Amino acid sequence: MRRWLTNAAAFTVLWLLIRGVELTPVRLAEEGLIGLLVSLPLAFAVRNFYAQTPITRSLRVIPYAALYLLAFGRELLVANVAVARTVISPSLPIDPAVVEVPLRVESDVAVTTIANSITLTPGTLTMDYDADANSLYVHSLNGEDILDPIRTWEDYALVIFDEELDPGDTVPRARTDGGGDGLADDDGGVAER
Repeated sequence: MRRWLTNAAAFTVLWLLIRGVELTPVRLAEEGLIGLLVSLPLAFAVRNFYAQTPITRSLRVIPYAALYLLAFGRELLVANVAVARTVISPSLPIDPAVVEVPLRVESDVAVTTIANSITLTPGTLTMDYDADANSLYVHSLNGEDILDPIRTWEDYALVIFDEELDPGDTVPRARTDGGGDGLADDDGGVAER
């Protein structure tokens, strides 16, 4: 019960900020009451959408989330420069490929985060996800250049999303139990299709 009341209070403050209320006691009280009347049922309705996580877990994840964003930002900058250089080059030196990238992360939110990070990076596009093999199929302008940043993002995602494996663990072999074609090589690298 305490959690949804806390969320209602946070929604009320958000309401006040969005509404841009004049900073007088009467206007704050009026808009605060309206915000609370809207927030209480909303907070009650979404109270079970998020798992109860201890504050220590949340605090432990913050540095890894920041490192993920920094690593992603760095790769975004490097990829933008590389794609721009490729585009203005007269010979257009590209080696496009579709590669299978076996993953260590398994939860839907972690896989989606990695897949979106790949797609947002210029020169790469996540084309498909094979749940049986736990692999992404990625199109890249230069197929051999994509594995290192993905593994770095995945190291941070393993901690952020509380996955079973730890950063630095090897990539499990692609599952061949009704799916996946076992393309992962021995070192967990990329297999070209």
